[in-house]
Amino acid sequence: MSDRVAAVDCGTNSIRLLIADVLADGRLADVHREMRIVRLGQGVDATGSLAPEAIERTRVALADYVALMRETGVGRVRMTATSATRDAANREDFFAMARAELGTVVPGAEAEVITGDEEARLSFAGAIGELSSEAGPFVVVDLGGGSTELVFGDSDGVQAAYSADIGCVRITERCLPGNPPTAEQVSAAREFAAERLAEAFAKVPVTGARTWVGVAGTMTTLAAVALDLPEYDSAKVHLTRLTLDQLRAVCDRLVAMTHDERAALGPMHPGRVDVIGGGAVIAEVLADELARRAGISELVVSEHDILDGIALSIA
Repeated sequence: MSDRVAAVDCGTNSIRLLIADVLADGRLADVHREMRIVRLGQGVDATGSLAPEAIERTRVALADYVALMRETGVGRVRMTATSATRDAANREDFFAMARAELGTVVPGAEAEVITGDEEARLSFAGAIGELSSEAGPFVVVDLGGGSTELVFGDSDGVQAAYSADIGCVRITERCLPGNPPTAEQVSAAREFAAERLAEAFAKVPVTGARTWVGVAGTMTTLAAVALDLPEYDSAKVHLTRLTLDQLRAVCDRLVAMTHDERAALGPMHPGRVDVIGGGAVIAEVLADELARRAGISELVVSEHDILDGIALSIA
């Protein structure tokens, strides 16, 4: 069996691929990373079902990923599906599609729904891999499209984790229809975020945290915009440190922008334009709570997250 593995993370907003070689010491060496916005969770918060066109968009992306796995000689693959599929009445339509595509690389392979707790643990493993153990304890936040995972732990592992039922797609569809959103809409979004995140902070004792690590597309986009990059550059974004004042400034700026103004930003992925404001609201509420509860003064943004955790789980 090849020592080349593939991890696929299918979330509410994006589907991402990591192909990596497993080194002798157990670490990963990237062969290929890719992300596509497919908006699998389109409307699921309102309808309870995955839209057929959203499943088809996801199938097209997954078929391309599978072709690349075959070309590069992947021997093991793991695909996880998160918040949107956990919530959907017709989720078997999605899993049948994924089974058919993945089976052409590894017979019997299929997508698996992971619990919020498992999602949190995989994100934590990927996020802290390059950080010094002396920087711990860590609080890792995976701010996704439909859910936000809050994880507390250190180099020995996770001590507490919780998946809050809020993400950039969910909060945008529910609270932020304006272009740009009105002050009343933003206020309602902040209240909604604070309410949902209060459940997470009640379950995850972050008081002893020394380092806040943010992962996934909202966090990396916030960092890229804060750095004023002319285009997205993962090497420059990875392990960027933002003071909470810098973070709040970029969040306020994005929330106040129109759709076209956000789209004109160099590092902004087209698929994030309409939901980055919602993600920014959640990030600000997180910053306020972590400053108050743990005295956190900065955010470390990592490009390594659940994808790396998934790959390590089969390495």
